[in-house]
Amino acid sequence: MSATVSFKVPYAHGPRTVTLSYARVGTGEPLLLLHGIGHHRQAWDPVVDILATERDVIAVDLPGFGASPALPEGLAHDLPTVNAALGALCEELEVERPHVAGNSLGGLLALELGREKLVRSVTALSPAGFWTPAERRYAFGVLLAMRQFSLRLPLPVVERLSRSAAGRTVLTSTIYARPARRSPEAVVAETLALANAAGFSETLRAGSGVQWTDDIPGIPVTVAWGSKDRLLVRRQGVRAKQIIPRARLVRLPGCGHVPMNDDPALVARVILDGSR
Repeated sequence: MSATVSFKVPYAHGPRTVTLSYARVGTGEPLLLLHGIGHHRQAWDPVVDILATERDVIAVDLPGFGASPALPEGLAHDLPTVNAALGALCEELEVERPHVAGNSLGGLLALELGREKLVRSVTALSPAGFWTPAERRYAFGVLLAMRQFSLRLPLPVVERLSRSAAGRTVLTSTIYARPARRSPEAVVAETLALANAAGFSETLRAGSGVQWTDDIPGIPVTVAWGSKDRLLVRRQGVRAKQIIPRARLVRLPGCGHVPMNDDPALVARVILDGSR
């Protein structure tokens, strides 16, 4: 079920109303799914049906992405603000301490929710924040190039490219190791999502100073990395394990930066195992 909900988030000059779009399906313990920058909640579609057999799955469009509008004036698209919005969303949906799984930016947000003890477990797929300055500059450069590409490419060209495996590779090989597996409709939709992402620039700007340095004691943490991640290289997973020593570090063979489409069964199993 797809829905939109609005709620108040604290602000120095009075509460601001935030609106988020989400889809909810399944039964079991609640599981919050958070996508990466420039993406949308449909990034999780390849694994949602598997997860929904054992979890109450809530896939969220982050503020300024997908069908969720950008945060209102005065609220920054930074970790504390976005996580306050996610915490308020859970209260509004009467979900107490869900499990959370996130990819890229969503993985970073998931770790932050874990640090604040707002969730019962964290699964982070190629999370942001474990980069060196050079690796961050490279990743941000690639993201900016992808954004410009999506803005300049006319929709008929996107639709034509999406119809062939070679064209889908042109459009999405930066984030998928197996881009031909992505459906044409999904490739068109996510190219448009990147072009229309109202929160992209502010979110990227807020991430320029982010460096994860904290352990997350007291809750289960899984960090998983695709062996063919071309955006955030897999050695960052080793750094994550050093910083969060009790975390379970999982390798995702043959998977790219957004692994859910490359190997849905494996990614779903990692998430379910990490949210016991």
